[in-house]
Amino acid sequence: MTNVIKVSMADLKVACAPDRIMTVGLGSCVGVAIYDLSKQIAGLAHVMLPSKDLSRGDTNMAKYADTAIPLLIEKMVSCGGNRRKFQAKLAGGAQMFSFQGSNPVMKIGERNVEACKLQLKRFNIPIVAEDTGGNYGRTIELDTLTGVLMVRTASKGIKKL
Repeated sequence: MTNVIKVSMADLKVACAPDRIMTVGLGSCVGVAIYDLSKQIAGLAHVMLPSKDLSRGDTNMAKYADTAIPLLIEKMVSCGGNRRKFQAKLAGGAQMFSFQGSNPVMKIGERNVEACKLQLKRFNIPIVAEDTGGNYGRTIELDTLTGVLMVRTASKGIKKL
């Protein structure tokens, strides 16, 4: 029987086949799905902010790209994943509100995507697909058996990555 493991905002979890793993409400947040098809293990982080430097003492490691991704990799390896086989897919990072001017601080979605890509590059994990940017929210679900990431949006329907 297949379970759907739900990942909350600023959270991360690991799933094994035949389970699926999902998160809802990705606006400026980024869903980082990492999987190892050979072991049928997947992990998903719902990243809210680019860096723990923005934390003001917050200890939630799953909230920030620079701490969530290393922690997710560690959890996947401890569940039997082979780091050399990991691949990643990204979704989210939208600009949900329009602001006057071009202050980069307000482009949190874009900054989140950049920070996630930087961390994945640091760990030599290839990004094989992404659906990022825009100005709309997303819900994602990863199938541990196939590595297919379903991206659902209210305005654009369903996309398979």
